[in-house]
Amino acid sequence: MSTSQDALIGYPEQASKGLKGGALGLVSSIVVGVASTAPAYSLAASLGFVVATANGDGIVGVKAPSIMLIAFIPMFFIAIAYQELNKAEPDCGTTFTWATRAFGTRVGWMGGWGIIAADVIVMANLSQIAGAYTFSLFHLDGLAASKFWSTVAGVIWILIMTYICYRGIEISARIQYVLLGTEVLVLIIFSGYALVKVYTNAAPAGALHPHLSWLVPTGLSSSAIVTATLLAVFIYWGWDTAVSVNEETKDPATTPGRAAIISTLLLLATYALVTVATVAFAGVGSTGIGLANPANSADVFNALGPTVFGGSGFGRVMESLLIISVLTSASASTQTTILPTARTALSMGVYKAIPARFARIHPRYLTPTDSTIWMGLVSIIFYVGLTIVSSNVLLDSIAAVGLMIAFYYGMTGFACVWFYRKTLTDTRRDFFMRGVIPFLGGLMLLLAFVKACFLYADPNYGKTTLFGIGGVFILGIGSLVVGAVLMVIYNIVAPAFFRGDTMRPGVPDLVLAGESDIEYSGLPDSGLPGTVIAPDLSNLPPGAEVEDPEAGPHA
Repeated sequence: MSTSQDALIGYPEQASKGLKGGALGLVSSIVVGVASTAPAYSLAASLGFVVATANGDGIVGVKAPSIMLIAFIPMFFIAIAYQELNKAEPDCGTTFTWATRAFGTRVGWMGGWGIIAADVIVMANLSQIAGAYTFSLFHLDGLAASKFWSTVAGVIWILIMTYICYRGIEISARIQYVLLGTEVLVLIIFSGYALVKVYTNAAPAGALHPHLSWLVPTGLSSSAIVTATLLAVFIYWGWDTAVSVNEETKDPATTPGRAAIISTLLLLATYALVTVATVAFAGVGSTGIGLANPANSADVFNALGPTVFGGSGFGRVMESLLIISVLTSASASTQTTILPTARTALSMGVYKAIPARFARIHPRYLTPTDSTIWMGLVSIIFYVGLTIVSSNVLLDSIAAVGLMIAFYYGMTGFACVWFYRKTLTDTRRDFFMRGVIPFLGGLMLLLAFVKACFLYADPNYGKTTLFGIGGVFILGIGSLVVGAVLMVIYNIVAPAFFRGDTMRPGVPDLVLAGESDIEYSGLPDSGLPGTVIAPDLSNLPPGAEVEDPEAGPHA
């Protein structure tokens, strides 16, 4: 058996868990990664809040573009960590699998939970936007403003996207080509129109000419930088979906990592352009269309669209397309949020970190069955529950997601360093790409996490409080506490994974371990595995050897 940290296994042509190997190429993976961040929706929902973040007696204001640059740095560093870990073990569990390898089963379990919790929380926001914008597209403003009807429409969107994810990764990718293409094209046109009006003095009062100083965070307090950066991290978050579908890509050891890095670079270019153009056109005032106006913070594009494009026939068409871009962005991200969660749950099910039923694969579509369906159902329950409780809680959940992102992204950075600790000094490249850069990315997110916990616990922060504690803190940390409780319970109920019986060093997957009680139910004559039921190795005697994974699976 090879014990090289560069390649734990000779990864087979077909994905080990029954997923459809080779379905995605580099471009498809990049599209999935970028679409998962929902650029139009993320900017619409967060840019105003970044601009209006308190900074002493003032606000972040025109320094918003610098925040986009600051947030990019840890994202890029962590993308490198994903790339390096994926080279060693292209497992769809990503952080769950890698953190388990590096730090043990309990840390790895919490990493997997962090992915699932963040995705479930954000689904509520994505669904709400998708539901409201569906009505706005047809100028049904009354229904768009109705909590009940926008919730109904949001639930329908979750059901639609869950079904698409259930039907197969290829149809999911093809749909993303259309949705993302529309979204990015409209954002570029919006930015171009805004900048042309600024430089031709056709922009409204309060407009500003862009300046290089906007890209430098001078004059910002540490609290302002941390708060605004966590909001911006939310805008970048999602590119890791390109790695979550690693077992369904061509060349799974290299393509997903490249896609993740390219995705972050494309996002930086997009966000820098749109942020500069929006700040320049609208200004950062607290009245009118200014980005610090609370009335505009929740949806800057809806507030700016009519003014940017004007009232001509073409302008009305572009305004409708801007609404469509946010709608497609939210709906596309709803779909691509289901993908990584289902695959994380699939990996956890294969290793018996959660019930083995989550490891089931559809024999025809080659997608996770129970994992995908449960992601959709839990998202609907959580979304409807938050809506019933309070729309303010729904708003606070956006900031709470930032804590979850910092938690599991940061964990991945540190996992990369620890995983490669024995070979970091082999080459200069290894030292920086597997040591220094991932460590700095993890450290930045750890510091942001700790600082944000203090900020979010303040009852004056956010829209809600409970027991004198800020609602954002309770949502974020509360989600991790719930995960820890569930982990303890499952440890008692099914301790095999936590003892390390189902995930042994050098054996990346029980399916690849060649155990005799693996069951396959694949397509006739396809050679592809279908339903995969991981074997129970809990009764193996101490010191028992697991068969060489490079020998390949057998039934």
